[in-house]
Amino acid sequence: MSQSRDHADASFAEALEASLNFKTPEQGDLLRGEIVSIAGEDAYVSYGGPSEAVIAAAELEGLDVGDQIEGTVVKTGQEVRISRKMLKGKASLEQLRSMFENRLPVEGKVSARNKGGFEVSVSGLRAFCPLSQIALGKIENPDSFVGQTYEFRVTEMSDDGRRIVVSRAALMKEAAAQRAEETRVRIVPGAELTGRVKTLTPFGAFVDLGGVDGLLHVSEMSRRRVTDPKEVVAIGQEVRVKVIKVDNDGKRISLSMKDQEPDPWSDVAERYPAGSQFNGRIVRSTDFGYFVEVEPGLDGLVHLSQLPLGVKPGDDSVQIGTNVTGWVREVDPSKKRLSLSLREVATRDPWETASQKYPIGKVVEGTVDHVAAPGVFIQLEAGLTGLVPASELSLAPGQDAASTYHAGDKLMVRVMSVDPQRKRISLSHEAAKAAAERDEYMKFMEERESGEGKSAMALALERALGGRKNQ
Repeated sequence: MSQSRDHADASFAEALEASLNFKTPEQGDLLRGEIVSIAGEDAYVSYGGPSEAVIAAAELEGLDVGDQIEGTVVKTGQEVRISRKMLKGKASLEQLRSMFENRLPVEGKVSARNKGGFEVSVSGLRAFCPLSQIALGKIENPDSFVGQTYEFRVTEMSDDGRRIVVSRAALMKEAAAQRAEETRVRIVPGAELTGRVKTLTPFGAFVDLGGVDGLLHVSEMSRRRVTDPKEVVAIGQEVRVKVIKVDNDGKRISLSMKDQEPDPWSDVAERYPAGSQFNGRIVRSTDFGYFVEVEPGLDGLVHLSQLPLGVKPGDDSVQIGTNVTGWVREVDPSKKRLSLSLREVATRDPWETASQKYPIGKVVEGTVDHVAAPGVFIQLEAGLTGLVPASELSLAPGQDAASTYHAGDKLMVRVMSVDPQRKRISLSHEAAKAAAERDEYMKFMEERESGEGKSAMALALERALGGRKNQ
């Protein structure tokens, strides 16, 4: 009983003596202690005082409960608060050396610009910051940094403290690297991120996603055709992008903004059914045809065979940028294909009524579609083309059909046969001419009967046509 009382008295006496000898910390003092707990945004440090000192948990930088830590006293009173960052105006050369050795950031004010860099005041001590270390990238206006307060890393320090070199860029690189690591975790195909346009190139734009750059190719900027990235984005612009591909261990990141626009192919079949008309602009030519932009993000192909009759590739009417009107031939939303024609297309199958509409013997006017070895192909109407064999053309011996008949020419023909099953119509220009001559003769004869007799010219015409009356 007596021993317990004696022990308690001794402990009390030691505590009393410690409290009497304890010196209350002052602002600027360097305080050392052990981290005893972390709660929320604060950590508590036991340093030998009547209560723990408080430090922001964000300043622990990997330290945990039980680790030793030191910091500068930045606040006293009911709560002693410390910081691993130096308190402006209260630092000593010893404290600065401690910050240098522990690679801790210091606060400094850029007081002047000199040859090669800047003079920086770090808690009353003069330091030098090279021009290349004041910021990352190209320095456009060095004078803009004078008078500004930043955090710096002490990179060099002489024993006597007369040479102190600091760097802001070093801290910026570390911060960027940390942001990049945090960002890379989120960069996966399909992720939607917000970034800022960093640079523009002819083929797209590089977007800063937070310390990590991704490429927004010009083809992924919009559903409409974009030829110049400046049409869509500008340097410094904040954009919402989607990650579409990550290659080379995350070093190549492909981005897209297309998904932010409605997909015009989703209901293209309803808006542009086969046979419907369209208005568009020629945006690209190939060896096999022309691509026409029907609306932003919706291009269709006009094959060379579907150019207007008489129009050839390279003609003024089919130059890039020309507005055209035509008809839709086929639509395939699943493959995103739209087949177009600058010729009128049939809205129904014309062969179903071809026999009734074009009976044998009927003379009609058609349009030359093209000339080939078998003869001249004549378009009677949209979707209905017949052939005039070379033997039924009015050609002189040795005359070439291709040099005589051209696409788009009008030609009178007579229907010689119709085969709807095989979708063939045989035509004759010679027979059409003969029929026209007979009509002229019959008209003449009718007029003659009302006259006084045949003239010499009429008799000559009658004799010339005598052999063709029964054709």
